[in-house]
Amino acid sequence: MSIDRELPAPEHRRPPGVSDDTVAALGKLSEALETVERARGHLYSFHQLIGHADLQLGEAVDALRDAGHAAVADRVQSELVGRNVVEGRWTFQLVEEFDDHYWSPLREHERGARHELADGRRHLFEAEMKEDRRTHGRAGHEARPGEGG
Repeated sequence: MSIDRELPAPEHRRPPGVSDDTVAALGKLSEALETVERARGHLYSFHQLIGHADLQLGEAVDALRDAGHAAVADRVQSELVGRNVVEGRWTFQLVEEFDDHYWSPLREHERGARHELADGRRHLFEAEMKEDRRTHGRAGHEARPGEGG
């Protein structure tokens, strides 16, 4: 069976009775989630960078000792290597708390709102924007991929 590439896929079509305001509001909620996803990526980058820096501090301590500066090495070792980045926490704990107390609830609420208001359909705002902006009937502007795509 051949699909009509000029029609959006069913999961990207507005369900009957869903208003413009609802599509726009769900779009804003999705946009907020996408921003938090980006922030989460930065948090994971921070986590990895701090972990790497801590290992580098250990190497610096060894190099200071090898260069005959035991007192400086001891200070850096005792004051900085393995130090918490915020009170009582390494970055893995920040990541876990963020995931558990902010990121996961936001994802659940966004998913719940979509299921309650739009039959669970994602990116309706963007799908409708695509329909408005693409050149219908022109190659490279199809509503969706061909079979197998």
